[in-house]
Amino acid sequence: MSRSFTATMLRAIRLMRARKQTKTARELNKVMAGFMAPSVLAALTPKPAKSRKAAPPKAGQALGTVLKQLSVAQSLMSGAATPATRETMPGIPKGGQYLARTHRSAAGSRDYKLYLPASQPKRPKGLILMLHACSQTPDDFAAGTHMNALAEKHDLCVAYPAQIRGHNAASCWNWFSPRHQSRGAGEPAILASLTRKLMKELGLGRDAVFVAGLSAGGAMAMILADLYPDIYSAAGIHSGLARGSARDVISAMSVMRNGTAPNGSATKGSATNGGGPIVAAHTLPALPALPALPVRLIIFQGTADSTVHPANAAMIVDAAVGGDAVPTKIGKRSVGGRGYARSDYAGPDGATLIELWMIEGAGHAWSGGRAAGSYTDKTGPDASAHMIRFFTAKAA
Repeated sequence: MSRSFTATMLRAIRLMRARKQTKTARELNKVMAGFMAPSVLAALTPKPAKSRKAAPPKAGQALGTVLKQLSVAQSLMSGAATPATRETMPGIPKGGQYLARTHRSAAGSRDYKLYLPASQPKRPKGLILMLHACSQTPDDFAAGTHMNALAEKHDLCVAYPAQIRGHNAASCWNWFSPRHQSRGAGEPAILASLTRKLMKELGLGRDAVFVAGLSAGGAMAMILADLYPDIYSAAGIHSGLARGSARDVISAMSVMRNGTAPNGSATKGSATNGGGPIVAAHTLPALPALPALPVRLIIFQGTADSTVHPANAAMIVDAAVGGDAVPTKIGKRSVGGRGYARSDYAGPDGATLIELWMIEGAGHAWSGGRAAGSYTDKTGPDASAHMIRFFTAKAA
């Protein structure tokens, strides 16, 4: 972010911390929600040509002036994020089906793309729900992760739900809103309903159902794993965040940029009932009683990620197994010239519950991805292949 934009944001945060929010302050929160994702994603895209910058607010400046500056910043950042919205069709293996569908539920509706493998179109061995990042589309995400080709190889079905600008100005999943962090409501309820529908259609049980996502999609995948352990047996979190690490746009920006809550304290998580509620810095509604069904996690995080602070990966592990947990296995290797450290954590039964992959020098992009999609990095371990390996090892 530019210095002027950062100064504007700091001014906005101070105004938002007033004891009582005025109508104008509430409007400010809406404006911030619109540009939050484009602004943090701007670091991943080429900088636009030199243009007019928003000046930092002066002491005593009216909130209306700050709003105008934020609007300018929003337009600049939206332009910078344009490359991620390109239309890209993913590769479709011979005989495979890539269908456009719409799912409707009591909580709401979403369009989605569905890949059915040629080998097992009616009875695949498993289902992966893939959640894209901000400003991406299902097609873009499918192309970048090359998940369809891997799904064909392993007889898996893949669903790619779509978030549109009508639900978030930057097409982000609203992982930072309390309304979308509770079971039975909001986007988690829509996505869980879609998953249940496909499970019934394809004849699949929980052990063969998985969820994965990148960035905001990774955060929402973690929310689903937390809220619906009765549906998902494993989750792949790439550059994501723990449920409860934010409660609004301001706290989301803080934890993404610094790995801390807005007050400067590091967020810490705790877990209950085996894969149950992840509660970080902000108090969340209690979950209804659920069976003790641990959800296995495979987590990928770049150490040079300037969009989602690397500390968030540790927060996810902390929330799942506790801050005092010790890895049962640690290994350091390199692939394609890029090093990585993998730490395994065991569950109560001694089997691997979590794989944490910290990728040296990697930014905010899908590791081992394809250039056909946005926010991918072809260097490093193939996150898609390792997620499927992790998912299917237990399901076999």
